[in-house]
Amino acid sequence: MKIEDIYHRYKNLVFNLALQYSHNIEDAEEITQDVFVKVFLKKDTFNNYADFKTWIYRVTINQSLDFLKSKHNRKRHLLDSLFGAGKAGTGLQYSNFNHPGTEYENQEALQTLMKKISRLPENQKTVIILLKIEDLSQKQVANIMNISESAVESLFQRAKANLKKML
Repeated sequence: MKIEDIYHRYKNLVFNLALQYSHNIEDAEEITQDVFVKVFLKKDTFNNYADFKTWIYRVTINQSLDFLKSKHNRKRHLLDSLFGAGKAGTGLQYSNFNHPGTEYENQEALQTLMKKISRLPENQKTVIILLKIEDLSQKQVANIMNISESAVESLFQRAKANLKKML
C-alpha cells in the first residue's frame, strides 16, 4: 500500500484521536503529521500479524502521549526559567476545546469532562477515549493496547470511579 493511500484512508482517524488527547487543533495537526512520518519510515517493519488499523491506533496513541509529555516539559522548563523553579504551576493549559463535528448543548460541561479525562492515568485515559469516544469494542481496545479484554474492563471501571471522584 502506498503512503498516499494510507494517509487518505487513516487521516481522519489519526487526527480525531490526536485531538482527543491534545484538545487543540494545531497540536492534533502536528501529531497527525508526526504519525504519518513514523508510518512512512516504519511501514516496511510493520508486523503483518496485527491489523494495520490497530497498528495506526498504537502509533497515534504513543505519538500523542509523547507529544503531550514533551509539551509539558517545554512549558515547565520555560516557566522555571522565567519565574524560577517551583514558583509557577506546571499543569497543562487547556485551550477552548471544540471538537469538529460535535455539537453539545452544554459545551462547558464537555470541557470540564475532557479536562478530567485528561487527568486520568494514561492507560485509563486511553481506554475511555477508545471505548467511549472512538466507540471501539473491548476486543478492539484490547488489541490496540496489547492487553486482555478483562484488563480493558478493569481499566474502564477504575477510570469511571476516578472520574466520579473528580466530578
